[in-house]
Amino acid sequence: MFRASRCRRLRLPPGSLGLPFVGETLQLIAAYKTENPEPFIDERVNRYGPIFTTHVFGEPTVFSADPETNRFILQNEGKLFECSYPGSISNLLGKHSLLLMKGSLHKRMHSLTMSFANSSIIRDHLLVDIDRLVLLNMDSWTDRIFLMEEAKKITFELTVKQLMSFDPGEWSESLRKEYVLVIEGFFTVPLPIFSTTYRRAIKARTKVAEALGLIVRQRRAEYERGETRNDMLGALLAGDDNFSDEEIVDFLVALLVAGYETTPTIMTLAVKFLTETPSALAQLKEEHEGIRAKKSETEALQWSDYKSMPFTQCVVNETLRVANIISGVFRRAMTDIHIKGYTIPKGWRVFASFRAVHLDHEHFKDARSFNPWRWQNNSGTNSSPGNVFTPFGGGPRLCPGYELARVELAVFLHHLVTRFSWVPAEEDKLVFFPTTRTQKRYPIIVQRRNLS
Repeated sequence: MFRASRCRRLRLPPGSLGLPFVGETLQLIAAYKTENPEPFIDERVNRYGPIFTTHVFGEPTVFSADPETNRFILQNEGKLFECSYPGSISNLLGKHSLLLMKGSLHKRMHSLTMSFANSSIIRDHLLVDIDRLVLLNMDSWTDRIFLMEEAKKITFELTVKQLMSFDPGEWSESLRKEYVLVIEGFFTVPLPIFSTTYRRAIKARTKVAEALGLIVRQRRAEYERGETRNDMLGALLAGDDNFSDEEIVDFLVALLVAGYETTPTIMTLAVKFLTETPSALAQLKEEHEGIRAKKSETEALQWSDYKSMPFTQCVVNETLRVANIISGVFRRAMTDIHIKGYTIPKGWRVFASFRAVHLDHEHFKDARSFNPWRWQNNSGTNSSPGNVFTPFGGGPRLCPGYELARVELAVFLHHLVTRFSWVPAEEDKLVFFPTTRTQKRYPIIVQRRNLS
């Protein structure tokens, strides 16, 4: 009662809390299950402005479609805002995951994760594995494939290799299938009695934890015998934090989610957008055929090749901008926060929407069209790109794998356009709930090209 009257005295951002208990959650989900979720935010921005109040996933939430406010939220992580995600995500990732860590521990673990995915590590160690695993997967393609499935196999195998030094096999494939069920439970009611999807996800999460726990115990025994490996698990076992097996498993679970869900979607949507924009596909092919012409058929890509793909980088940027694999981030106000003439009360959740900014015509000309050429002058935006282009978030929680994702996509596109031609097998649509994906996993009919 006291909190309600206190909130009435504060100048909250305008908006509607919707129905009792459910708020506007059903409208949000309904919008994001369509090919065009924009009206949910557009209508509220038009009515209330770029910062508005709503009530979603069980809590009053301030939505920001304003780049300055989003930047303020990202930069003040740990000072004014703290990480906050729906209970279903927290429970499925585990309390020791990087996403949910706070303070100095998060800072150390974020730094460690970035050290395994920075430019020099990719150049000197990971690029050869990326090239090899992409080709290994493509060699198994039949005439008709689901591109999203193949991309997920590639990135999951790469992440397993990077984290635990495992090459692809039955073990990694059975683990991947459990991950499908875990991720399906992310945006559900976190009560097994109400949601069969959540119940299935919890069971799958238990199986994943058991499989990873077994590996952690084996590797710990090896480490104690003096055997070491240069991978993420090796670094976790050798660190000064003395992590328990459960803490390490939670950490690995979350990193495997990152490797499984986001990059393959970017790969798939890049191909979809290019297929629908033939002039962009033609220019991309020309760039990669130029690189391939200087190499033998079996010669792997080098770092210098990756650095000579300017149009590919434009395609990567534009795919990230239009697709918005991460549509935004949830945070919680640690104190009353005054911004743009409004007060966000302590304890309220905020959502910084990257998608709303990326698709705003004020910041990007003809914002809802795929136009990779907009990036050719290194800007692509109508304003400062650092403020309005945030596909990997920002601040202390900048996605640690951002450079790795870009390299994986570039290598994948290189081998795809130089080795195959393709056509869509059937029409497929984008949907955005619970995560961004195509409804039918983007089925295509592929034909191998003669490389000679």
